Amino acid sequence: MNLHGLRLFHAIVRYGGVTRAAEELNISQPAVSSQVKKFERELNIQLFVSEGRRLVLTDAGAQLISYAERLFMLEQEVEHFVEDFRAGKKGMIRITATYLPANFLLPAWIARFKQMHEEVEVVVNTTNTRMAFDQLLRYEAEIAVYGGSGITHNGVDWDELFEDEMWFVVHPKHPFAGQEVELRDMMAEPFIMREEGSVTRDRLVSLCTTNNLPAPRIALQFNGLNETISAVKAGYGANFISSLVVKQDVREGRLARVFVQHEQLKNTLAVCTRAGEVLSPAARKLVELMKQEASNMQSS
Repeated sequence: MNLHGLRLFHAIVRYGGVTRAAEELNISQPAVSSQVKKFERELNIQLFVSEGRRLVLTDAGAQLISYAERLFMLEQEVEHFVEDFRAGKKGMIRITATYLPANFLLPAWIARFKQMHEEVEVVVNTTNTRMAFDQLLRYEAEIAVYGGSGITHNGVDWDELFEDEMWFVVHPKHPFAGQEVELRDMMAEPFIMREEGSVTRDRLVSLCTTNNLPAPRIALQFNGLNETISAVKAGYGANFISSLVVKQDVREGRLARVFVQHEQLKNTLAVCTRAGEVLSPAARKLVELMKQEASNMQSS
C-alpha cells in the first residue's frame, strides 16, 4: 500500500479539507489533490464524493480512515517508544548474576534503579559462574554481574566494582572459632560448599593444589549460598566464602571466623559485558548506578 497516499488521505480528513491539509503538510494544494486521486486509483476505491465545494467520505472512506487513524496513532507510539528508549526511560535489561551479587547486592541496587526508571523492565537470572558467562555470550543476557576471583573470559569485558575478602567460617563453638590455624589443618575439616561450576569452590580446590594439599572434602553440597551458611550455623563443617555474605553473622556471633596463616584472599565483584558491544541506554544507566552504589559501600 502507498503509505504516502494514505497519509495524505488521513490529513485531508483530519484537517477538514485539501487546502488546510496542504498548509499543514507544506505541500501545494494541487499536489495533494493529485496524490489522493492517484491513491484512489491504486486502491480502485472511491474515498471522497463532492458536495459542492466540500469533500465527503464515502462509506469505504469512512471505514478506511478508522484503520488509518489506528495506524498513525501506533506510529506515534513507536516514535515515543524510540525516544524513551534512547533516553533510557524504557526497555528491558536481562541480567545473569552469580549467587553472591544476586543475593546480597542486586536486590537493593535494582530497587533503587526501578524507583527512578519505573518503565524499564529488569529480569535477573541467578546461576553459577560457568553458566553466567555462557548466558552472556549466548545473548541470553545483556549484563553479567560476577562475584569471585579475578578470572578472565574470552569475549568478555570486565568493569570491576570492588574487592572484598574471602573468609573461612565455622560455628562459634567450633575449636577453630576465632583461632589462627595452618591451611593444612583447615583443609582437614569437612566443607559445605556450592555445586561444581561455583568459582568459590574452584578457588578452594585451587588453594589446595597450590599448597600441595589433598583436595578439600566437600561433605555437603547445596545450590545456594544461604543454604551453605545455614548448615554451618547449625553446627556442622566449615565454609569458604565472601566476607560480604557472612560479615553480619560473624559480628553478631552466629558464625566465627578462622584465620588461616599466610592466606589473604580477595574476591572480585564486577560487571561483565560482551567485548566491544555498546550497552542499551537503560543498561548503561543501571551500570552507572551499580558503580555509584559500589563506591558508596567502599567509602562507608
